[in-house]
Amino acid sequence: MPLIQPGKKLPAFTARTADGEVLKGAALSKGFTVIYFYPKDDTPGCTKEACAFRDLHAKLLKAKARVYGVSADSAESHAKFAGKFKLPFDLIVDEPGKDGVPPLTKKLGAWQEKSMYGKTYMGIARITYLVGPGGVVLKRWDKVKPEEHAAEVLQEILQAE
Repeated sequence: MPLIQPGKKLPAFTARTADGEVLKGAALSKGFTVIYFYPKDDTPGCTKEACAFRDLHAKLLKAKARVYGVSADSAESHAKFAGKFKLPFDLIVDEPGKDGVPPLTKKLGAWQEKSMYGKTYMGIARITYLVGPGGVVLKRWDKVKPEEHAAEVLQEILQAE
């Protein structure tokens, strides 16, 4: 599926957090929602990005923003990752289906061709959506620097208020 363009509504979806909470895309219509996709729990870049969102979490909440991280890791992996780094936000479990593709990641366009050491493969791209009231995508970041990204997102929210 293609990436969702700013100004378009986020497509309907149902997902499950590591805590077992069922999250429906339609419920994201209040305040701001940050949905960031990352490749794998407890890897260097993903940890930097998650900890940056953790460190700014109080400011994000004050700006009426909820944060959700999404990867293809299991609920157990997410729980361990969140506990180890004291992540105060939900991680969405997007385990691959029978086709080997994580469904939410695919639906929101973050399942992309990647390249490492000259080999190409399909995987989760580091993409973030900022969703505003009414479920409309306000901004999309396609390539992010993990340690700086949370501050960029917070700045965008503060400007949109």
